Amino acid sequence: MSRPLLISDCDEVLLHMVSHFGAWLGEAHAIDFMPDGGDFSRAMRRRADGALLSRDEMWPLLDGFFVTEMHRQTLVPGAAEALTRLAGSADIVILTNLADHHHAGRCAQLAGFGIRHRVVTNQGGKGAPVAALLAEYRPSVAVFIDDLAHHHHSVARHAPAVHRLHMISEPTLAAAVPPAPDAHARIDAWPEAEGWIAARFAAGAPAGA
Repeated sequence: MSRPLLISDCDEVLLHMVSHFGAWLGEAHAIDFMPDGGDFSRAMRRRADGALLSRDEMWPLLDGFFVTEMHRQTLVPGAAEALTRLAGSADIVILTNLADHHHAGRCAQLAGFGIRHRVVTNQGGKGAPVAALLAEYRPSVAVFIDDLAHHHHSVARHAPAVHRLHMISEPTLAAAVPPAPDAHARIDAWPEAEGWIAARFAAGAPAGA
């Protein structure tokens, strides 16, 4: 019999990223970072002249953070313990939007926190890779977790039977970002999220059933 499948994002779901990225931008690049849940390129200003960075300037900085600064990231409270318990009855895949050359680093980073599950790197919407994982695992039921609303929209289009949980573990972002319209629930802390996921697994029914 097939097992349930949990497909989880990493940054701001399992690991804190935004606060550490902002600290590094200030220290290494004299850039102030004030995210409000929207486009990161609208949240970066040079201290020298107050100018906003363009999207073309943003992407190398994000990549640079993951090249040299992943050691700064910290574990979201309760995440590792929840995954350990859920793995007793379910398969778990970490679906993270990073360039493929960061795959080994992300695997090692998560393993350092005791999170040793399959990692899939992705670029763009997550609906298609979620659908591919469903075809591969053929789970009895599946849950998807992510902090970004557009990924929930993508999964709703490509894999509507998946239960979708919107989670933002960074308190400063969570307070400013409304629940994703295409998610089935919004929970920002792992103790409550684990219970919600376990209940979906126990019921064994697809979303919308």
